[in-house]
Amino acid sequence: MSSAIQPILIVMTSHATKGEGGDPTGFFLSEVTHPLAVFEAAGIPVEFASIQGGEPPVDGFDLDDETNARYWNDAAFRERLRHTKVLAEIDPADYSAIFFAGGHGAVWDFPDNTAVHDKTRAIWERGGVVGAVRHGPAALVNVTLSDGTLLVAGRDVAAFTDAEEDAVGLTDVVPFLLESTLAERGAKLHPAADWTAQVITDGRLVTGQNPQSATGVGEALRDLLVSSS
Repeated sequence: MSSAIQPILIVMTSHATKGEGGDPTGFFLSEVTHPLAVFEAAGIPVEFASIQGGEPPVDGFDLDDETNARYWNDAAFRERLRHTKVLAEIDPADYSAIFFAGGHGAVWDFPDNTAVHDKTRAIWERGGVVGAVRHGPAALVNVTLSDGTLLVAGRDVAAFTDAEEDAVGLTDVVPFLLESTLAERGAKLHPAADWTAQVITDGRLVTGQNPQSATGVGEALRDLLVSSS
C-alpha cells in the first residue's frame, strides 16, 4: 500500500547539554523508535538527519522499553544513527514528510536553525506532512511560509507543556517555554494532563505532547501519507 510513498525524514537534535555545561541531553530515544516502528510496519521508508550530522546525542535511554531495546540491539539501526545526514544537505524534494523528534536538546538547536526553517517550509509547500513530538515542535516556532506567515499561526498544536516542564524541574534551564512560545506565535494549544498521550492533527501538521504521544504521532503521520498515496 505504501510502495509509492517517499521516505519520511526523522530529524534529531545535535545539542548534548541542558544549558551551558548542564546535564547531558539529546534526542529522546523512544521519540525516534516508536514512530519508526510504526513507519516500518507500514512499509514506509525512513531516513535519519540531525542538525550537525553523524551520531546525535541520545537521552531517555530506557531499555526496559521493548521498542527501544529492539532497535538499540539492532546493529543496522545503530549504524544508521552513527551516520545521520546533515539536515542542511538534504534535498526536501526527496521526502514525503519531515518529523522532528523531541528531547530537551531540541529547544537549543532547532528554533533558529535555517536548515530547519528551509527544509520544513519546502516540504510543507510541496504538499508534504510535517510532524513533531514533545520538544520537537521547537522546530516550528520560527518557521515562516513563503507568504511571510508563521506555519503554526492559527493551527491546532500539541507540545510539551509548561506544566510538564515544571514537573521535570527545567523551567529555569530551558531557553524558552515551548507551550507558551507556540501560543505567542498564534498556535492553538491543546494541552492534556501531564504525561498522557495527546496527538493533534491539523491538515498536514501532526504534533504530540510528550513521550506517551510518540506512537500516536507516528500513526497519524502514517495515515496521512497512506491516504494520499
